[in-house]
Amino acid sequence: MVSYVLNLDRIALYIHYERELTEEEKTSIKQFLKQMVEEKKSFDEIKGEKKDYKTENLDIFNKSVEYLKKNGVPSALVDTEYIFSEALKVSRNTLKYSMSREIKEEDKNKIREMLMLRAKNRKPLQYILGEWEFYGLPFKVRENVLIPRPDTEILVEQCIQLMREIEEPNILDIGSGSGAISIAIANELKSSSVTGVDINEDAIKLANENKILNKVENVNFMKSDLFEKLDEDFKYDLIVSNPPYITKEEYETLMPEVKNFEPKNALTDLGDGLHFYREISKKAGSYLKDTGYIAFEIGYKQAKDVSKILEDNNFAILSVVKDYGGNDRVVLAKKAIKADNFEEIEEDEDVDLS
Repeated sequence: MVSYVLNLDRIALYIHYERELTEEEKTSIKQFLKQMVEEKKSFDEIKGEKKDYKTENLDIFNKSVEYLKKNGVPSALVDTEYIFSEALKVSRNTLKYSMSREIKEEDKNKIREMLMLRAKNRKPLQYILGEWEFYGLPFKVRENVLIPRPDTEILVEQCIQLMREIEEPNILDIGSGSGAISIAIANELKSSSVTGVDINEDAIKLANENKILNKVENVNFMKSDLFEKLDEDFKYDLIVSNPPYITKEEYETLMPEVKNFEPKNALTDLGDGLHFYREISKKAGSYLKDTGYIAFEIGYKQAKDVSKILEDNNFAILSVVKDYGGNDRVVLAKKAIKADNFEEIEEDEDVDLS
């Protein structure tokens, strides 16, 4: 009876059990129960004919997939699933169990609007939905702030592993954008104190919204051009950054979803893609503890160059980590002992270096 009233497959009731019933649905259930008692009949005996919308809805869904494919949208099936889930207010995992319910005209209009934005404008799905998941957490996204990428979760995972054994690590995230890296790390390392800096005021505002959304207290965001507003006397255990690393030439070849919508200055340095690695590596040592680490996300061809930049600035390379596609994606390094300090130690007769 309940699945009948809610227009759901019976198995879907177990998936939607936390959903609050509308007043209209409650009334309908009460009326059926009352009729069953008064007439002493089973529900199957008293239910009227009710249209099954599954065939109609699946037809609409399949036509939507074809529409996106025809307009050259990658991952047309997955995008359609997300769009329908958003319009119907169900999770993508439970969408197939909700296809028997009627799709109201206003929801069909929402679906049409989102499909057109995705197909004709090639607007990124994340901006259409206004929210995206990163490291298992929800994040609000807007056009003037970079969309969090799955590969960046590898950077987060490596940072968490580096800091896991430190009691109360202080962590700096340079170019924090939506706050995805900062918030994900802070959420996993409850005893940490994370600071995210970005030059974009809109990004800082969005990061603070995501901090509230995810109820993470041990993270703060501030506007700063790299280290500009930071106190050099305060030392961090880790500096992490996913800087703009796309070269000027590569930027011109990007997909329209990226090139026409995402902020240019968050993607490219309009040069060789190494500018921010140089600038951060040059000053990072002054803001790190002697035992401090640095972690960079990199372009798939940049491991050698970024490693050289770090080594030239007194960092020892720990590892280069690959992404899900087998490409180099993260460089991890540790602050090295300065050569002149090492010479002083070597000259001390009380220290046995053998």
